[in-house]
Amino acid sequence: MADVQRGTMKRIARKDAYEYEMVAKEPLLTVQPGEAFVIETEDALNGSIQRDDQLVITENLGADRVRALDFNPCAGPIIVEGAKAGDVLAVTIEDIVVADQGVTALLQMWGPFKDSAKYADCRGPHTKIIKHLPGPSGTTSDGKGVYNERITWDLKPHIGTIGTAPFRAVAAGAHTAVGQGPHGGNMDVRDICKGSKILLPVSHDGAHLYVGDVHASMADGEFAGLADESRSEVTLACEIIPQKQIPWVRIETPEAIIQLHSFKPLDDAVTQAFFWLVDWLVEEYGFSQRDAAFQMGANPDVRINIYQMVILGRINYTVGVSIPKKYLR
Repeated sequence: MADVQRGTMKRIARKDAYEYEMVAKEPLLTVQPGEAFVIETEDALNGSIQRDDQLVITENLGADRVRALDFNPCAGPIIVEGAKAGDVLAVTIEDIVVADQGVTALLQMWGPFKDSAKYADCRGPHTKIIKHLPGPSGTTSDGKGVYNERITWDLKPHIGTIGTAPFRAVAAGAHTAVGQGPHGGNMDVRDICKGSKILLPVSHDGAHLYVGDVHASMADGEFAGLADESRSEVTLACEIIPQKQIPWVRIETPEAIIQLHSFKPLDDAVTQAFFWLVDWLVEEYGFSQRDAAFQMGANPDVRINIYQMVILGRINYTVGVSIPKKYLR
């Protein structure tokens, strides 16, 4: 077991955060419910690209990694004492501090521009390093992303890949780069950020949590294939909701509840998320089925979020349907 103490908080070092399958096995870290801990994550490209002149090609990524699709390295498994199969793990994101730079790229072998004649200038490989500046907190948790001297934006660090080990790892899509399922996976959801609580089903005693693939920022849909991929330090704390069933990952932000789904085609993903949000309102917030259904058609604050719509073959699209908490009181 690799529990590491710095000060009073347990930590997983970046050198130990290179798992590519969310499976139940010997823990890397064990924590108690409510105990805060830190994970040092590597970027989605395994830290292999650090300059604009380093292209995202097999020579730089590593042939073995490309063959195995070993990207989005994660830390885990993290055991939460007392979690049992059939529970829900509630993961609170206390902070995400990204490195002083991130990387995005247009790829030669994947993505919507890979063989485009119309957008020939976008055919990869092309690499772009994005600088990260500290914000009011003194860290990049609320910093600025600098694309060039003219274009800057607010960083919104979030976790791209998070989940618990599914019951059947292969069938359930446990791979950290190309897998999604009710347990989580590579969903690239911008609302899995500081201040949010992520609800994950537990299939194995201890939960076996995995976390990685942090983005400093990301466009809705991540259409071009990569976000602002960055190393980070993530601070989390977990609680257990005993013997609770949820169909797929859910999020509670300070302002809203969000039901996720990952699927293709896109309209099927959205439709199922709507149905599951109706169920959530009925089962936990006292809505009748009819009142919940009326919200889905008439309430202007019910929103569809298209988080991930990457054209990379096996990856499903990830959507979320949200409703503000002011309607739940």
